Amino acid sequence: MNPYWTEQDFEVFETPGLEARMEALSSHVRPKFESLGQDFSAYFSGETGDEFFPHVAKHMRRTVNPPNDSWVAFAPYKRGYKAVPHFQIGLWESHVFVILAVIYEAPGKPQMANQLISTGALADLPAEFVVSGDHMKPEAEAIASLGEEGIEKLLTRLRDVKKGELVIGRHLARADAAALDKDGFYAFAEETFRELLPVYRNLLQANEKNRRSSLNGGFFIF
Repeated sequence: MNPYWTEQDFEVFETPGLEARMEALSSHVRPKFESLGQDFSAYFSGETGDEFFPHVAKHMRRTVNPPNDSWVAFAPYKRGYKAVPHFQIGLWESHVFVILAVIYEAPGKPQMANQLISTGALADLPAEFVVSGDHMKPEAEAIASLGEEGIEKLLTRLRDVKKGELVIGRHLARADAAALDKDGFYAFAEETFRELLPVYRNLLQANEKNRRSSLNGGFFIF
């Protein structure tokens, strides 16, 4: 069996120095992100009815510190993804992540948080799914251990705190990733996204309400 993610991929984030790490990313990891970007953009386009576009992290703003993670994001916008709910597949040194994210740039966070609180959409996810309030950190907590009170606390922070975020999905530990070939990893990712799509649709409903309420002379935020 040929593992889809190899030790060499994870060792990229052990490479010292910005230039060397960026070169390692470009050589070992980015080609996989490009391939995942094409395949899963087509998947999301088929599942949602909206055309999705891949956004492979380039880390162009970095001038000193090398990146500790990298990813490909998926959103129904060609120019960018950070201002809307979006999906990602990515790597930290310790694990692969397959997630749905709402980060601090999203203008409709309060409405989206209220939608998730009122519908209880996160409670329907499998217990092994993990959640975080900060996309810049590798750590996440299992939904099962958070419980209803912990989930509501996280969503309240998403709603009320400017830097509040929601990152939810599944992690695949470095050793476990090495046990999956391409078909196995694709099945893992697709299964994860299938569970997350109802949450994504809830977020879109809230974003649409926000768009309508923000209409002003033909301009809206979205």
